[in-house]
Amino acid sequence: MTHPVSRIAWSGLAYGCIGLGTAGLVVPLLPTTPFLLLAAWAAPKGSPRLARWLHDHPRLGPTLHAWRERRAVPRRAKRLALVLLLISWLVLWVGGVAPAMLALTGLLFCGVASFLLTRPDAAGDDALTVASGKVIK
Repeated sequence: MTHPVSRIAWSGLAYGCIGLGTAGLVVPLLPTTPFLLLAAWAAPKGSPRLARWLHDHPRLGPTLHAWRERRAVPRRAKRLALVLLLISWLVLWVGGVAPAMLALTGLLFCGVASFLLTRPDAAGDDALTVASGKVIK
């Protein structure tokens, strides 16, 4: 059994990421998917009940299942991430950031974009097939 302080820390990280991911649904430029994936990673270490809730959730579960089973990312999430990377880099450029920092940030963003583009698409944004064979809409 894990130490109670460790379980509290993992649970706190998971709940904090769920909160940030939820805020990302309404706050422009705040991503949702990375926080959701981080919460799904931390939750089993702190609260198996929270992990079950995340994976069984009708809106969050399909994305987590797609990632866990196929390392797939929904096409809509990919497009949004790429647009946000571009906007972020343009904000730095317009803000007059040093050329070396622009180059480093551009390389980092290209790496992130490459990673995203090489992930398979989740089975449509409207329906995902999970391991049980059910189609979730």
